[in-house]
Amino acid sequence: MEYNIRGNNIEVTDALRDYVEKKLSRIEKYFTTAPTSPANVALTVLKDIHKVEVTIPFPGVMLRAEESNTDMYASIDLVVEKLERQIRKYKTRVNRKARQNGSLRTLFKANGQVDPAVDENDEAGFEVVRTKRFTFKPMDVEEAILQMDMLGHNFFVFSNADTREVNVVYKRKDGRYGLIEPEA
Repeated sequence: MEYNIRGNNIEVTDALRDYVEKKLSRIEKYFTTAPTSPANVALTVLKDIHKVEVTIPFPGVMLRAEESNTDMYASIDLVVEKLERQIRKYKTRVNRKARQNGSLRTLFKANGQVDPAVDENDEAGFEVVRTKRFTFKPMDVEEAILQMDMLGHNFFVFSNADTREVNVVYKRKDGRYGLIEPEA
């Protein structure tokens, strides 16, 4: 697997690069094919918080995780653990649906050393416990952010008055806002 490692407010030393590559190589055992493009790793230091963001595009699956800690090496360890949990959870879901050969099921190795007890517990988190329905009122992004803050939610779905498409605004961990738009 190839790696695209970049640092924000931190110099990516050879030791740090080697550690990232060594830890992320653990993920390769779960897949039968290599990713189509390099894994993107962003190492960021901001006010004594060391953050690691990893994005790995596999055929049919996009793995992404981020973790923060006061130590960069601990952040790397945590993000790799989170990625492995995501893979195990996704693999269990795919295998349970017993998809036909040639689907995403063939992307995962049969003996990825997965602990079945962990997988069964992870699956329980996907139960829908409530459904909401509402009408979309066309509004601009700023109004949607105000509505979201007024409701006390972390995200808000709305009809964008400019594009007439469904968009989502969300509050990021850093306190700023993000916008999700559909791709044409």
